[in-house]
Amino acid sequence: MAEEDDKDLEVLDEPSRENSKEWASSFTVDGVQYAASIFWESLQNVDAPFLDAKEAAENVLVGADLFCVKHGKSPQLGLAVSSQGFKKGMNVAAVTAVTAMSDASSLLAVFKVDAGYWYLCVRNDVILSDGDVLFVREEDAREQFMSMLSVPDWSRKIAPQEWGIDDTEQKDISEIFAQGLDVQLEKINALRGAELAIVVVLSIAAGAWMVMFIANTFFATKTQENKVVTRRAKKKVVKEVEKIVPAPWESMVETNWLLDNCRTTMQSLAAITTPGWKNGGITCSASGVVTSWRREFGRLSWIEMALTYSGMSFTNKTVDDRGISVTVSIPFQSVKKVNSIPTKTMSELRNMINDLFQTLNMSISLSNGKVKAGNKVYEALNFKINSRYDPEIWKPMLTKFSGLKINNIRYNGGVWNYEGTIYVQ
Repeated sequence: MAEEDDKDLEVLDEPSRENSKEWASSFTVDGVQYAASIFWESLQNVDAPFLDAKEAAENVLVGADLFCVKHGKSPQLGLAVSSQGFKKGMNVAAVTAVTAMSDASSLLAVFKVDAGYWYLCVRNDVILSDGDVLFVREEDAREQFMSMLSVPDWSRKIAPQEWGIDDTEQKDISEIFAQGLDVQLEKINALRGAELAIVVVLSIAAGAWMVMFIANTFFATKTQENKVVTRRAKKKVVKEVEKIVPAPWESMVETNWLLDNCRTTMQSLAAITTPGWKNGGITCSASGVVTSWRREFGRLSWIEMALTYSGMSFTNKTVDDRGISVTVSIPFQSVKKVNSIPTKTMSELRNMINDLFQTLNMSISLSNGKVKAGNKVYEALNFKINSRYDPEIWKPMLTKFSGLKINNIRYNGGVWNYEGTIYVQ
């Protein structure tokens, strides 16, 4: 029987993270507003990060118009979309926290803040792509924290005291932020480099012309007094046009494409086995796949050799300071998007799914949700499935629903976990 939750949720839709849980974009500490829920990826061009930002805004997080940079051992690029509440000049919470706790190369933390519960996950000096989320609901933050707690070798684990989780510490976020560096969000399309130089040169030339004009006007010998008549320019009134934000289902990751890519990549990673090294689980979303291995015995060179001979290309491969944990990630390129218009009402969809899973004698968790895009709110049905069947088996069932979005797929120890959202009429 399905588990039902009739509580309405207001959820911000973020295509890049593919996360149906309710999140916010900022919180305030000591009167300063900090941006959270930033999308992070590796930075290749450290000297000119705005070039990477422009490319990422076109290919990775489409629509992103703000960015920031995290320097250090593993430079990263942070992306944000202003229509989701982010603003130029906002301090970036993740950078402030990471620089304040630079002694912790792998950090798992949840801080209770004014806007909810801020989740931060840093693995081997890399902020995970879904490791910076400001959850509005406590249960969502706790679930995310507990799912990563099973991964070994955290330098620091921070959680609210009332959660009562063993081997975690409690920290005042104000004290931490007071020790960190402040980095602000910047406009991706702001003038940089050569463009800025041209503007400076033109400004200097205009200034020189103005000085010469004033000198000729006031200090040159007057030969004739001319009467100058000025007219007030007519003010041009521009009516602001409201930006049209498309419905969430108008540009969704195609379900078949995501299931095929997740299955192929996750099975290839699961096949990488080395004596003495245990895989800690594999997670896949529209942004790519991430996994890690932990040493039980043997040598670091064993797992590195296994990764090398796997034939797979890893964008990020990080090793902790003690050489007993290795994390890799593989981003997806050229994500396939489709327009998948919902065809069922909430009650029709819920009844259809319940009947289907009762026929299969399987359980599914369902909950009502609301997704906000621009000024409109769209209803959706969130689902969770735990199964021993891989994505190929689930494909015929999951692709039969219009308006369905896979948020993430997790695999560990032979068990597959599927989370997604289905939009309704």
